Parts: sequence; C-alpha cells; structure tokens
Amino acid sequence: MKPIRRTREKTRRELFTRLEDRFRQGEYEEVEATARALAEGARSGRRRRPLPEWQARTLATMAAVAHGRGAEVLGELETLIAELAPVDVETQVLRLVVRRNRLVVLSGQERYEEAEREALDILGEISRLAHLITLAKLELSALGLLAGALCGQGRAEEAEAIARGNLARAGDGAAHLRVVLARSLNGQDRYEEALAEARSCTPPPDRKDSGLLGLVTAEALLGLGRREEAEAEARRALADCGRSLHPGHPRIRKARALLDRTTGEEPRP
Repeated sequence: MKPIRRTREKTRRELFTRLEDRFRQGEYEEVEATARALAEGARSGRRRRPLPEWQARTLATMAAVAHGRGAEVLGELETLIAELAPVDVETQVLRLVVRRNRLVVLSGQERYEEAEREALDILGEISRLAHLITLAKLELSALGLLAGALCGQGRAEEAEAIARGNLARAGDGAAHLRVVLARSLNGQDRYEEALAEARSCTPPPDRKDSGLLGLVTAEALLGLGRREEAEAEARRALADCGRSLHPGHPRIRKARALLDRTTGEEPRP
C-alpha cells in the first residue's frame, strides 16, 4: 500500500472511530448527517469495492434506526444488504451489522415471525465465522432481539430461557438482557418476579434504550393490580421516550398504549 493511501486509510479509520464514539454518546442526528456526507464523498470516487461508502451508509442507517426512524430506512437497509456480497470477512461482518439493524426494525413493526427467522439466520452466520473473528456483542444483541421476537409471539418461556442462559456472559449488555427477562416473566403472568427483576436492574445506559425498563416495570405493576404506580411508571417511560427518541419511534406508541391501559382507557388484551 502506498504511503498516501495508508494515510487516507488511517484518517478514515480515525474518523469512523470518532463517529462511533458519538453514536455511543447518543448523538444520532449528527452521526447520521456526517455519515451520509461521508458516503456521498466516497461514492464520487471510482472503486470496484466501495467499502468506505458501505461503512458510512451502515453507520448512517444504524443511527436512524437507533433514533426511531427505522421504517424510513428499511428499504435502504435491504438495498445495502443486497449490495454487500460477503466476499471476505470484513464485508460479511458489515452485512451482519446491517441485517441486525433490519432486525430491530422488524421487531419495532411487530413482524415477530420474520424477526425470529432473521435473528436465527444471523446467529447461524456468526457461528460460521467463529473460527475467524469474535462477534460476542453482535451475537448477544441478536439473542436479545430473538428473545423479544419470541415474547411478541407469546413464547415467553423460550424467551426466558435465552435471557437467563446468556446473562452470565453478557457483561456490559446484561442490563438489556435483564429487561428482556423481565418482559418474558410478564408474558407468563409472573408479575412479582418480573417486578423484582426490573427493580434490581440498572437502566440500560444508551439513549436508544430510553423507556425500556420503565415499560416492563409498569407492565408488572399493572399485572399486580397496582394501577396508580403503573400509571406513574408508564408516564415516566413515555416522558423518557419523548425526550430522547424520534416521535415516530415504535416505543412511544407502545408507551402510550400501556398508559391508556393503566388509566382504564383501553382494556387489557
């Protein structure tokens, strides 16, 4: 590799590292805008394998999904998946990340059977790559989303098994898995256990997870007949979502529906 090219590659990697840091800090709007500008710049160059453009588009769509605009970028995600022919490990991993982002959108749209199939396929691909690269965080994310898809289909016992079976190795991702565990317990009408799990859980730190813990807590309280506490918790969750997420985020709709149930404006399904 020529020195100038090496310098460009280093600069690009440093820029993406900074953008990923900003993503973790919840700066989704800024990350998406910057990543789209980078993708446009990369597109202007002539490349047989436009990896920088793919990376920028992946980050841009991931930021949009995290913000709650997944429905807007679903077509773009599917186009990107089709373009990312897995010719080497780098493109295979990038394609898996895009598919995971699509999985989030499917779950948000309550397309749970499709989400389950996608999650299982992603996990299979990760398993086949295990001898080449470690993808523990991506695997745990896919497992959590699989458990959520099972909850959505009323298969809460299976979801509980997945959550419990992976908590010990979850590390930084344990908070999200414990929220899924509490949701699975709610789905089995084990509200006391769900509430205990939720009360002992540290809220997931990321902006994209705003309101998650509050919703499962409110659901458990409502199941126990503690309607006023459930209403207060649902209102807090809705306020958290409203402060942090795009108005079209599916979680805002779910929070409003749960609040209606706590106030008796909508019968419990």
